[in-house]
Amino acid sequence: MTTRVEAHQPGELQLVELMRAPGSKEADTYYSVVASFGGRSLSTVSSVDDQLTLGSSTSLRHLPLAERMRPRTLDEVVGQPQLTAPDSPLRVALESGAPHSMVLWGPPGTGKTTIALCVASAVDADVEQLNAVTDGIKELRAVIAGAEKRRDVGGRTLLFIDEIARWNKAQQDALLPYVENGTVVLVGSTTENPGFELNRALVSRLQVHVVLPLQDEDLAELAHRALKDSERGVGIPADDPRPPYELDQPAMEHLLLTSNGDARRLLGTIERAAQMTPDGGVINLPTVERAVGQRAVSYDKGADEHYAVISAFIKSIRGSDPDAALYWLARMEAGGESPEFIARRLVISASEEIGVAASGALTVAVSGMQAVKMIGPPECWLHLAHVTAYLARAPKSWAAYQGLGAARKLVAEQPHYPVPAHLRNPTTALDRQMGLGKGYVHASRPGGDEVEFLPPELTDAVIYTPSGNGQDH
Repeated sequence: MTTRVEAHQPGELQLVELMRAPGSKEADTYYSVVASFGGRSLSTVSSVDDQLTLGSSTSLRHLPLAERMRPRTLDEVVGQPQLTAPDSPLRVALESGAPHSMVLWGPPGTGKTTIALCVASAVDADVEQLNAVTDGIKELRAVIAGAEKRRDVGGRTLLFIDEIARWNKAQQDALLPYVENGTVVLVGSTTENPGFELNRALVSRLQVHVVLPLQDEDLAELAHRALKDSERGVGIPADDPRPPYELDQPAMEHLLLTSNGDARRLLGTIERAAQMTPDGGVINLPTVERAVGQRAVSYDKGADEHYAVISAFIKSIRGSDPDAALYWLARMEAGGESPEFIARRLVISASEEIGVAASGALTVAVSGMQAVKMIGPPECWLHLAHVTAYLARAPKSWAAYQGLGAARKLVAEQPHYPVPAHLRNPTTALDRQMGLGKGYVHASRPGGDEVEFLPPELTDAVIYTPSGNGQDH
């Protein structure tokens, strides 16, 4: 079996025909997804079961809807204006022909891989792809060897590493020199915070682009595209007598709610719902419920109402009104809300609303969450009521919450000053010779109250202001 690639533009879907041996069934029409970058070569496919990767080809009809509807250019990407707007740093870099190494950080299903593919399609470079879950240093060395050969003849290599945070320190260290010297332009994607999961040296050489959770209007746009597109989506062709697909309002609201900002989940639900509506027309709430695999809760006919109830619940706790807090808790129980979801919100509330005014509130909330997990419904609702009433009656302090905000503002707006020498641990003889640890006095010893703990440039900064409530003095 061989492939023939028709004329195409870089970054678009390329038409490929599989030519079978004489006597076999007629040729099928196949598509190659982002298989050519900057006009460079395509790879072939030997069977329809081959894994879809950069440079591979597979039958469009065999792909999941989320893969078929993947945006092909940055103009088709929704919900990420900080990356796709004409004046965004990413767009400017691509249009100038000088792409920078980067890592795309965001929740699942928000478009990280899609944006990486769009970047690849816009760059005049050969593209290599690794997955940090399945590939390691051996595969990286093979990619680097090819990249060095291309560089020697004036070519460039873009290396896409999916879930790059899964690599350990040694694997990241092996990548570092080749990013630094420009052997590869690195595009990584991760759901984990790069500041915690990537080496500091590597992060310093990358531009971190935050990929935001998709909003309801973004998801609704993707849903409408999938329902109308008869080539890549589930849309009804113009010559088909069936009525076009559409979602009624309750179905759309439940679809948006259960998708939880995840485009992949949304499109998977639409695909199943369309399969359950073979005659076309309106897709209703019961169909979406079955496609999702869970029933819509009664208080949650619209996403706004769902968030309104949980908002009223938290505000009642903040306002020290146990009557109202327990009422909204009962509303969520009647509506079929997940007890684990409420338990997590209570743990957040214990630190955000009560904080230092009653530090034991966090222990109570965490214990309540553990009890919910161990006991389960219906009895676990008593544990939730216990924690709710306790938090509502507890004194309130935002001091820790506001203090963290003030500290974050300093970190964002001021230089990252070095740790003062007297606060560093003198673990070696060289450290002691350099004066590390000199001048530090333990807090229990005379003079301990005179030690400065902030960098000298921030000595006058005021970060924490006690509320005066409860224990917060």
